[in-house]
Amino acid sequence: MNYPFDVNQTILWLGQLADLIFVFFDPIGQALCKRTLNIVEKLNETHGDTMRFYLSKADEAGHESDRQRVMMQIVQELCKRPGLNRTCFDMPTIYIPNQNKTNRCANQIEDVCKDIEKTINQTIQNTLNTLEKDCKRIAQMVDSKIVADNLARSHNLGARGKGIVYGFLGMLLPVLLLINFLASSVSETVLDKALGANGTEALLLYLAPVRGLWTVVPTEHHSTALIAMLLLSIVFLFLARRTMRMKSTLSRKQKNVMEEKRTFVQNVVRRKKENLYQEYLRDRKSVV
Repeated sequence: MNYPFDVNQTILWLGQLADLIFVFFDPIGQALCKRTLNIVEKLNETHGDTMRFYLSKADEAGHESDRQRVMMQIVQELCKRPGLNRTCFDMPTIYIPNQNKTNRCANQIEDVCKDIEKTINQTIQNTLNTLEKDCKRIAQMVDSKIVADNLARSHNLGARGKGIVYGFLGMLLPVLLLINFLASSVSETVLDKALGANGTEALLLYLAPVRGLWTVVPTEHHSTALIAMLLLSIVFLFLARRTMRMKSTLSRKQKNVMEEKRTFVQNVVRRKKENLYQEYLRDRKSVV
């Protein structure tokens, strides 16, 4: 029979999801065929702890000597495979009991049921514990992201303030030099007409430090001083650009969504886990 998918790969994929893998050897079938043993060996490489081997339909294997011979044959075939040759190999005999037929063959199907029940209980406990750990992890991740966002906002605020100061200093020198140059190029009469007497007096008062500094510099070094001031302004503007590099932050909507998820996980999911665990304990007590 042909299937529209790779059967072997499908079985291996299912083996990765299963908590228990049962291998049933049929004494009257083709249990020891190469294809079956290849898949069993592949599964045993990564899931040896979850694999269980059983002789199914053991009541149809004949007398006790026949069953022993079948089991020896199966064990010999398995031991030929390096991946399946392991110590403490166990292969219980199981079959579906028939009330109309007496059989002296040992039926260990109850042990199979207990093994399944034990694995289910362990899986439930592990799942509930994992759920609680995941809830804590999600809450911690949200808290860490919010803390990182607050730090980024604080950094951006300080960087913006430093950038404004450096930018102001970088623009102040060229503007003062330009205003001083224009004020020196025209007469006070023109300034009075343009700014008024009070405006002219205030302008000259503010430009007094610049004029005083400019008169200290010898005339032959004016161009050098001008270039130095312009370079200083460029340095301030460069520092302003460097310091105003912002870190990415969360929007208010994103922050609210994350806080809502944290609240949901802590107040709804964790309480649901506790209710499920209590329900599981009640079921266990009722079974016992």
